[in-house]
Amino acid sequence: MEGPLADNERLKRESNFLRGTIEQDLKDPLTGGFNGDNFQLIRFHGMYQQDDRDIRPERAAQKLEPLHNVMLRARLPGGIITPAQWLVIDKFAEEHSLYGSIRLTTRQTFQFHGVLKRDIKLMHQTLNSTGIDSIATAGDVNRNVLCTSNPVESELHQEAYEWAKKISEHLLPKTRAYVEIWLDGEKLGDDEEPILGSNYLPRKFKTTVVIPPHNDVDIHANDLNFVAIAEGGKLVGFNVLVGGGLAMTHGDTSTYPRKASDFGFVPLSHVLEVAAAVVSTQRDWGNRVNRKNAKTKYTLERVGVEAFKAEVESRAGIQFGPVRPYEFTSRGDRFGWVEGIDGKHHLTLFIENGRLLDFPGKPLKSGMLEIAKVHQGDFRLTANQNLIIAGVPAGEKARIEALARQYGLLDDGVSEQRKQSMACVALPTCPLAMAEAERMLPAFVTDIEGLLTKHGLADDAIIFRVTGCPNGCGRAMLAEVGLVGKAPGRYNLHLGGNLEGTRIPRLHLENITEPQILAELDALIGRWAKDRNPGECFGDFVIRAGIIAPVIDSARDFYAA
Repeated sequence: MEGPLADNERLKRESNFLRGTIEQDLKDPLTGGFNGDNFQLIRFHGMYQQDDRDIRPERAAQKLEPLHNVMLRARLPGGIITPAQWLVIDKFAEEHSLYGSIRLTTRQTFQFHGVLKRDIKLMHQTLNSTGIDSIATAGDVNRNVLCTSNPVESELHQEAYEWAKKISEHLLPKTRAYVEIWLDGEKLGDDEEPILGSNYLPRKFKTTVVIPPHNDVDIHANDLNFVAIAEGGKLVGFNVLVGGGLAMTHGDTSTYPRKASDFGFVPLSHVLEVAAAVVSTQRDWGNRVNRKNAKTKYTLERVGVEAFKAEVESRAGIQFGPVRPYEFTSRGDRFGWVEGIDGKHHLTLFIENGRLLDFPGKPLKSGMLEIAKVHQGDFRLTANQNLIIAGVPAGEKARIEALARQYGLLDDGVSEQRKQSMACVALPTCPLAMAEAERMLPAFVTDIEGLLTKHGLADDAIIFRVTGCPNGCGRAMLAEVGLVGKAPGRYNLHLGGNLEGTRIPRLHLENITEPQILAELDALIGRWAKDRNPGECFGDFVIRAGIIAPVIDSARDFYAA
């Protein structure tokens, strides 16, 4: 790649292994935000600087700076958290967040929103006291490692979860910047980054561990994926998939979503070496000139899948074996009670938008607090913004269910359509948001429910996702119906994903309003109801009916008419 390096490369090179002048900024009383490079560097420590965009004009009129605060995303490999940890998290959110909420995210962890600068160090120290940190949950590093939230095959899930933790630890930054700045750790110096390198990665990097046949982590949204292969109920290795990603840029056809490529099988003994080799190859081969083309998916397209794979084999000192057979038949979460093979019971709760807050008539956050006080197992956060109360003994089922119902956490009236819908945070806090997502979703899903009922499909559902900008956090580019924010009240409408999460939807209509979207969906759902084959999902129907052409190779045909 020719041309000057992106300025982020200078920022990382001059950061003294991610320290910058963050400590000095923390002591600056003249602003509630971070200055210069520190605005970007705090991302490597798991935080984004934000402000409430709803009140920005009012504060500007008062000659005040925006109400700067940070969002923190915790590092929680596999999404497992204990009730004791939850109690501490709840207390901090209640006392030190502008919004008082805990948000479950598509990265299978939780976020604090609205934490003022004066409370940031306390936030990190509070999390550390429970064994949690936010190292490398943002920035140009490997982020929180996802793992299938399997509540049934407990032994296999435990093995996969342990590998998610090992991979996360292996790929973490080795700099002591986090410990020094937030935990007042000793300054030892002499930092080295053997895997990530002193300039870290060209762009963010995402990793998953998934247990077929349930694709509940949407593997094609991620750079590196380990698909569990079991024999006799025991994990023997993984198929490795590389180069997935959903982000793109409006108006730039050099950017596009891409499915991950299957490199082949590796036994357990080579997992960490392969993970490091994929990361280091992307570190050295990725585009550091143009950040819009810096993700792993673009590196694979530029150098070729076989060349990238051969380099990984060389660096790891292994040869990938043939792809072991696997199939995805479902995704999303399985709601309600299920019994695991260990005799323990697991209750999956639907949390709309992942937002745990005390709403009128539905005090969800208080309900989770009460459950955490008595639950003897653990909690599992899902990659679909929901929560599993896991490991419940038979004798405790009635008490847990009663609490969940009392506080509105368990509601039999939630439709299948609502359970299959998801949004990113977007406005008012995300600085990248072009349109609403989280705040528009509930009412919009009600409208879709009305359309399904109108056409006699009230018991059916369409995988529906909305994201406030094209960066992909809501994973709209793996939905049957995906909305991507274009401007306030306007979205691009994409159609044609499938139930398994293995097909990218294509742009159907551009820059249209919510009423226009609903009118189009009304017509399409009507055709689906009339002409569908038995059991045919909406995404498959719109392709078979010729309404939209399937995306075969998104690097070459995503923008085709």
